[in-house]
Amino acid sequence: MSQKENNPGLGGVDPQLPSLTEAIKITVHGVVQGVGFRPFVHHLANLFGLTGWVRNTGLGVEIHLEGQSGAAFSGFIQALQREKPPLACLEEIFIHPDKKEGYKEFLILESQGEEAFVFISPDVATCEACFEEIMDPQERRFQYPFTNCTNCGPRYTIVEGLPYDRERTTMASFEMCAACAREYNDPMDRRHHAQPIACPDCGPQVQLLSAATGQPISGGLNKAAGLIKEGFIVAVKGLGGFHLMVDARNQAAIDRLRRVKTRQFKPLALMARDLEIIENLAWVSKAEKEMLLAPSRPIVLLKKKKEIPGIAPHLGEMGFMLPYTPLHHLLLQSIDLVVATSSNRKDAPICKDEKEGLAELCDFILTHNRPIAMRADDSVLKVVANQPLFLRRARGFVPYPERVKTALPVDRHILGVGGELKVTISAYKRGTVVTSQFLGDLDEYQNYLYFEEALDHFTRLFHFKPQIIVSDLHPNFRTTRFAQRSGLPHLKVQHHYAHVLAAFLEHGLSASTKVLGISFDGYGHGLDGAAWGGEFLLADGLSFERLAHFSYVPLPGGDLAARQPWRMAIAHLLTITEARPDLLASLVGVEERKVEIVLQAIKRGFNSPPTSSCGRLFDAVACLLNLAPQEQEFEAEAAMRLEATANAVSEKPYPFLIEDQFLPWKITLAPLIEATLEQKRDGVPIATIASRFHSTLVQIILNIAKRCRRQFGVDKVVLSGGVFLNRWLTLAATEALESLGFKVWRPTRYSPNDESLSLGQIYHALAQVAAGQSP
Repeated sequence: MSQKENNPGLGGVDPQLPSLTEAIKITVHGVVQGVGFRPFVHHLANLFGLTGWVRNTGLGVEIHLEGQSGAAFSGFIQALQREKPPLACLEEIFIHPDKKEGYKEFLILESQGEEAFVFISPDVATCEACFEEIMDPQERRFQYPFTNCTNCGPRYTIVEGLPYDRERTTMASFEMCAACAREYNDPMDRRHHAQPIACPDCGPQVQLLSAATGQPISGGLNKAAGLIKEGFIVAVKGLGGFHLMVDARNQAAIDRLRRVKTRQFKPLALMARDLEIIENLAWVSKAEKEMLLAPSRPIVLLKKKKEIPGIAPHLGEMGFMLPYTPLHHLLLQSIDLVVATSSNRKDAPICKDEKEGLAELCDFILTHNRPIAMRADDSVLKVVANQPLFLRRARGFVPYPERVKTALPVDRHILGVGGELKVTISAYKRGTVVTSQFLGDLDEYQNYLYFEEALDHFTRLFHFKPQIIVSDLHPNFRTTRFAQRSGLPHLKVQHHYAHVLAAFLEHGLSASTKVLGISFDGYGHGLDGAAWGGEFLLADGLSFERLAHFSYVPLPGGDLAARQPWRMAIAHLLTITEARPDLLASLVGVEERKVEIVLQAIKRGFNSPPTSSCGRLFDAVACLLNLAPQEQEFEAEAAMRLEATANAVSEKPYPFLIEDQFLPWKITLAPLIEATLEQKRDGVPIATIASRFHSTLVQIILNIAKRCRRQFGVDKVVLSGGVFLNRWLTLAATEALESLGFKVWRPTRYSPNDESLSLGQIYHALAQVAAGQSP
């Protein structure tokens, strides 16, 4: 008997089945290793008077139970689901009669090695019990920075192989002392079979180094805190890599950190000692508070209550997180608020050891001798309508599995490799998808090495051997070329279609479901070779039709237009005005000579492909409202400033036109641009104009959705693409659509940006194979 679960529950398990035999075998798949599941099973067996054993396998956890009472078996099975450890997720349970072997007690056996496809917990923040220990002078782990138990501590970032046992983690070289061994082997102890168990006598140790000389400095963690308070930059080793830390109230230290990171305006993350400090600086809703305190401990973007100079210039939100390791808790006892930004050069991956150029970024290094097996950045999210909206999904959430909830019976291993920017990889095996942490932009060579590192880790960890590989449609993406070189059957999926299908997989939509997929982003290679990005797709799991899109304008300079918003402002201005360099120069605030060069390029069609990009529309409007820098330091900087300036989305929308004689319908935005300029000239507040711009996009969405329902009978909508990281747009569009009776889905466990592409690619491949259209 098999019982499959969407969000663990035994559901229809027949409690009478076990009474047919004196022994049963239970196999559990899901997140059941590294979460205290075997000790939990041991406790349950003793509670119900059952004997036998439990062990980890390469596929999950296997349980052999013996007893005289069917009621005891039934009670055990129900309690297995009802009282499971907080970090466990039971995806699938198999129950069979077994041969009685005469066990007199219940044992935890050595793990059994076989083909691995088991899921471990993500890295988990320090639990309350461990926190109290490190703060209690009477405890033997008082102020020990590596205190953990089965309910907390490192997981994914220390695992080198499965099944999840100490010898297959980076703790393998630390031999347990007698005291730790007693705890580890005591079924009544909360550290029973806690693989990273450690104490000051046998576990990892902290060391403070001079970045300039590499020599040790006495004083350790307390000295490091003092150095931060003195204004120095200290690199601190966390779970998935190093943070660069400075005093968040020391403007000179922040300015110096920005120079070191070559990061003039990009927001910096903050780590606060406790929630009270955050609530003094930002507005925190109940849902945001819950997310800040969650075991995943992400960075949560919160509306500013007070400005902290140099942290998030020109933006309305700051990113806060709470300490998630004992080391962080101890460090922040003497300094209550620090900047904690990733230790990397611009666009490169986070450093996981001291040999990766770390010394060039800081004054001192607070490190330790527990290696990091897999690097991972902090996760970053907003809370919108009480649901997460991920900007970056990594530490604390990866490698949590996604069960394919629809009837797509596929037994092949499938690899999705994403796009070019914000890349993730997704691996499908045995009905489940695992998506990697954010791997960065592959136009940076170090990130491409990180991509290869993560893929190698996945193939080893999950015994994953791809049989089909899926990539973006763009022929020149590094991931596409990687897929072509693999020699495997290769499927290409259009960029915006993959965005939509990611929601199909996450929300369990069947491949036959028809939706209006609204995909707004900066760029995706279109079927006609143009740069798509403002797309309305009529889609199911197997195919899509381009129903509508923003009218094409030139993309002057290609990729350069994404970095220089004034180029897109010129492109949109050309839809309403003559090409006068002097006029355009005054509107976009750049030299007339530069404007003339762009105009000539557009006129000659030189490196100015057509684009329907919504992301580039945001750039253009931000530029026309004098909100955008001439050169964007980071992706979507101009769009984020425009979002921060808006104060409501209830303002009257600007006009627009829809040409609907033929499919795809074309949405002409020239009236919007013209009205924006008129209001600016009339002295209307910029916040009002920004709000009306957002309202216009919502009105466009509603207009197309209503037409789609009338003409095609579709009342289901998916919102996807990086533009839907915009809080105003996502909330207003969702509420407006739902008020008209539409069912709306958006990503909540994954980001709507390009991180979700690999997930959507997997879904399309599954649908193709299930339909007999295998590549």
